[in-house]
Amino acid sequence: MASPTIIITGSSRGIGAATARLAARRGWSVGVNYASNQEAAHAVVAEIRAEGGRAIAVQADNSRHGDVERLFDQVAEELGPVRALVNNAGVPGRISRVEQLSEATLRRTLEVNVVGAFLCAQAFLRRASTRHGGAGGAIVNVSSMAARSGSPGELVHYAAAKAALEAFNYGLAAEVAQEGVRVNAVSLGLFATEIHATAGDADRLQRYAARMPMGRAGEPMEAAQAIVWLLSDEASYITGATLPVAGGR
Repeated sequence: MASPTIIITGSSRGIGAATARLAARRGWSVGVNYASNQEAAHAVVAEIRAEGGRAIAVQADNSRHGDVERLFDQVAEELGPVRALVNNAGVPGRISRVEQLSEATLRRTLEVNVVGAFLCAQAFLRRASTRHGGAGGAIVNVSSMAARSGSPGELVHYAAAKAALEAFNYGLAAEVAQEGVRVNAVSLGLFATEIHATAGDADRLQRYAARMPMGRAGEPMEAAQAIVWLLSDEASYITGATLPVAGGR
């Protein structure tokens, strides 16, 4: 019996890469999606294959409809029908107060974090939902505790995008609950990834880690374990949930 196939957007590094590795170890064939870092994506694929797993890397911008359709078609053609989607791709934009935020940063943050999740979910549902003749499956949306804190003075635009993602998560889950598709989210706290440097503050991780209830930042694999669990049959009666993975926040 062929292993089920999963697409993980933005999985060339960080939490996405950890999720790809863990999913492969749990028996999934993995579509490793990346926007620009081809070398890192192929390194993740090489690691999975070295452990006996199946994976391919596919470049696609999740905010572009044509790219998303090509991503799903290529992964299905090479690995088999897609049974799970992790909407992990996200950009924080630059740290900024709202009145200083550029239009370009605002639009890109919303396009990747919100529009991209919608487009990927659409592509998945048209292929996996029983309403469209599919066999069903599961989606996990990767959100942030910023959706609750608002991240004032730093990343209000990112927080707003993640709040929209969580509303999408809840609404979509109810919409497709009787069509063989479960939809859940993880709300991540402070994690040891490159997102802080990308946002323009490489020291942010170190400053905030000591303030966490557990006294440290999370590791990418700790997020991956929650994501992969929500995709599994062990979570078969869970849909519409947003699971905090935030070290006590």
